[in-house]
Amino acid sequence: MNKNHDALVPDVSFIVPCYNEEEIIGYTLPRLHSAFEKAGYKLELVAVDNGSADRTGEIIKELATHYPSIVHHRVEVNEGYGNGVLSAIPHCTAPWVGIIPADGQVDAEDVVRLYEAVVTTDGNVLGKVRRRFRMDGLYRKAVSTSYNVFVRMLYPKLESIDINGSPKLLPSHIINAMKLESKGWLLDPEIMIKAHFMGVHVMELNVFARMRGNGVSHVKVMTCWEFLRHLLKFRFSKKWRRNFQDASRQKVVIMEKSAKQVSAGKIVRQ
Repeated sequence: MNKNHDALVPDVSFIVPCYNEEEIIGYTLPRLHSAFEKAGYKLELVAVDNGSADRTGEIIKELATHYPSIVHHRVEVNEGYGNGVLSAIPHCTAPWVGIIPADGQVDAEDVVRLYEAVVTTDGNVLGKVRRRFRMDGLYRKAVSTSYNVFVRMLYPKLESIDINGSPKLLPSHIINAMKLESKGWLLDPEIMIKAHFMGVHVMELNVFARMRGNGVSHVKVMTCWEFLRHLLKFRFSKKWRRNFQDASRQKVVIMEKSAKQVSAGKIVRQ
């Protein structure tokens, strides 16, 4: 019974938030499926139709009939990137849970490499990519550099210089213990800051980040102001200081649970 159950459990779940992505997901989702299948890993892709107004949901449903790894999840009203991700976490069934955009800017083979890197650890890890080589254009690079410098000024001990680099990948018990709340674009820094306070080591993989092939980026000029305003709130508001302190109190528990997961074979070290 247990062996049959283990055979059905995927090795890794990735949440793919999709908002009006009809032009790109027909490429990115099959690419991820094929890359993990070729490498011999059982993948679960929880593709979130995050309140899309186009054919995104229909395409995900159609793809799910051809690719057993793809799971369709619908959010009726778009409340932000983070909300789409948070709504999908309970639907992930693998011992590792990741978040990856639908835009295909990171090669599927690099996503496999990231998974192969984290499963060799003691399980107390947040794996993520660092977009070392980017094709975003000078303006986007300048904005990104300024943003990362600003975050590091607020939190100098964070183990990354590419805070929003995705995919991100964590053991399921850690992402659940984080009790994430951010419904908008601030989900990525919330994950990074909580990982820091929980004593979760960050492992970064350098990757080549392509330009978006199709569709439209949903990061606008006003998004930058949203980032700055909420980052200051993260740093100085009493609510978020308590929130991060609560994460810090779980540090020892998380490390012990990660060790037990490895010992029990629920997190595989290769």
